[in-house]
Amino acid sequence: MRITDLMIQETMIMDLQATTKDEAIDELIASLNRSGRINDPVLFKEMIYKREAESSTGIGGGIAMPHAKTTAVNEPTVVFAKSRKGLDFEALDDQPAHVFFMIAAPEGAGNTHLRTLAALSRLLIDSDFISQLMSTDTPAEVSALFDAKQAEAAEKEAAKEKAKAEKAANAASTSTTGQQQNTSGVIVGNANSEDFVVAVTACPTGIAHTFMAEDALKKKAQEMGINIRVETNGSEGAQNVLTADEIARAKGVIVAADKNVEMARFDGKPVLQRPVSDGIRKSEELIRKAVNGDAPIYRSQGGNAKEEGASTGKISVGSKIYKDLMNGISHMLPFVVGGGILLAISFLFEQLASPENPIVQLLQTIGGGTGAFHFLIPVLAGFIAMSIGDRPALMPGMVGGLMAVNSNAGFLGGLAAGFLAGYVVIGLRKLFKGLPKAIDGLKPILLYPVFGLLIVGAISFYVFDPIFGSLNTWLVDALGNLGTGNAVLLGLLLGGMMSIDMGGPFNKAAYTFAIGVFTSSGNTDGAWMAAVMAGGMVPPLAIALATTFFKSKFTEQERKSGLTNYVLGFSFITEGAIPFAAADPLRVLTSCILGSAVAGGLTQLWSINVPAPHGGIFVAALANHALLFLLAVAIGSVISGLILGLWKKSPTLVK
Repeated sequence: MRITDLMIQETMIMDLQATTKDEAIDELIASLNRSGRINDPVLFKEMIYKREAESSTGIGGGIAMPHAKTTAVNEPTVVFAKSRKGLDFEALDDQPAHVFFMIAAPEGAGNTHLRTLAALSRLLIDSDFISQLMSTDTPAEVSALFDAKQAEAAEKEAAKEKAKAEKAANAASTSTTGQQQNTSGVIVGNANSEDFVVAVTACPTGIAHTFMAEDALKKKAQEMGINIRVETNGSEGAQNVLTADEIARAKGVIVAADKNVEMARFDGKPVLQRPVSDGIRKSEELIRKAVNGDAPIYRSQGGNAKEEGASTGKISVGSKIYKDLMNGISHMLPFVVGGGILLAISFLFEQLASPENPIVQLLQTIGGGTGAFHFLIPVLAGFIAMSIGDRPALMPGMVGGLMAVNSNAGFLGGLAAGFLAGYVVIGLRKLFKGLPKAIDGLKPILLYPVFGLLIVGAISFYVFDPIFGSLNTWLVDALGNLGTGNAVLLGLLLGGMMSIDMGGPFNKAAYTFAIGVFTSSGNTDGAWMAAVMAGGMVPPLAIALATTFFKSKFTEQERKSGLTNYVLGFSFITEGAIPFAAADPLRVLTSCILGSAVAGGLTQLWSINVPAPHGGIFVAALANHALLFLLAVAIGSVISGLILGLWKKSPTLVK
């Protein structure tokens, strides 16, 4: 497939007018939208900025490659653009960007398209080619240049394949030391050199930087006369996977990646872990250090990976706790959603039939206390522990969580057990550090499990379970005995928190609190779940209403995206409002918080229960007062929509 099949001329911008990074992204997205290559500009823009938040796609050398892989894309497309003056794209070399490639890949992009995008990325390493691109004046010239360059690369590849076939008799030696360079995984470098390194490249989306880093490392290794093998972790998965023999023979390992890759295989090797951008721009430095063994020795112990002598970045205590907690919650949510909705459906059948109905009993067994819900707190505790102490902490964390369930310490006890297990394993790792290396293999399979479980189990049994059991009982009783006024105040608070950061710590705290009461109270009436669900549905619905009834206050792209927020709001997907909040945080957040708080408070004023942890309007029928629940959501959404619509300035007036 030709690169120009994706880089269509009608989307090219030969004289980019933007003067800032944000304006450039908007101009490129507008070109995609005009050509019908994307269906949701707001979502696509959100995904572009999500990728930019991980690391700038201004790769240096005057090139910027903003890209995203999302359902907002109809057809794989690359928008080419030039800026003669250049602009600040926060490039890695702090130089202005002049050439832009915005890559739009659909969620289900085929292998052919992904390989073509990889071929495009590799071409951009050639500085002479970039200079030729800057000299073009028309889209036709750009297309002709890419076609010629790709044809040239194909000819070289064919010639190398022919040479390989002619040397089939020497296949064994050629495969390990031959001087070749292609994309099939053959070692590149100098046939007479004994210097050999291996590398892994990866970026979050796997459609650009992964392959640029691969090509940069290969080219630089060939210039330096050093043999190298590069594994890529792109959208198609791992390609040219390194063998155990190659890793063993390598003098050093380069991991140029912005996402997790398999690391345990590098145990005992000098490993340089750098951003994928360093693989592109600092390839010579990385190769030289890897050859010289100038890198920390990597150690993998039972899933725990660390570098000897490596420095680690400092993060705040609050950020660390939040990260560990979110790891537990993210793994717990499938159990919450799957089990909760099946349980809620069982209540619906129970109203139509009887508690003895076989379908009711089946659904309650699968979703309830002996099924999915039985695993909520153990999974939460286990994966909190794993986030802190890695794999050895998983088992004691899960057992501590299970003990919390059985002792009525519940959600709070499970949280405590998870954090305890993680730090107990860290302590054990330090305690056993001085043991003879001959028994290193016993640590993850014997010492950590036995001592970790003993310590966590004992502290949970004698300390956590009694304390948190009593606290949990008091909390449930207190919530159950709240007067109407206090219940409404808590409903206001929970509903408002769902809109403060729309999926962030406040949102998760409110949702987690509701889940905790939902699972710990011994029943699933879902009073507080009604408050958080109503509060979480309001922001996207308010955006949808504002863009519908105050059209002049929004751009055409925002109005189109506003329509999708109807679906997101009805589905209890608060994150649909994030792009609008990011663009105008003061007005959007303020209006949404007010409406969400009202909706949450109304659910408590009207004593509404929703016996399902997710689903939005699709589980509203399960509420004890379904119409009142929908009315609370509608009132909150209208309030937020009106405030936003009246407060927001027209696009031309927004500062």
